[in-house]
Amino acid sequence: MAVRKIVLEPNEVLHQVAEKVDRVTPRVKKLLTDMADTMYEADGVGLAAPQIGVLKRLIVVEWETIMG
Repeated sequence: MAVRKIVLEPNEVLHQVAEKVDRVTPRVKKLLTDMADTMYEADGVGLAAPQIGVLKRLIVVEWETIMG
């Protein structure tokens, strides 16, 4: 379990354009796992990579909570 620090406003990273992700590599899978761990630790239902300071176009979502 790797919980990362969530970036809050007015952090500049939240206003930058994130990079497109073309392939799901082991490194991307690890990042997605860290993002999910972070989201659950914060009692969230979604998290984007820039919210943990990573400028990649990735999100994780707790689908069951959102769609019921």
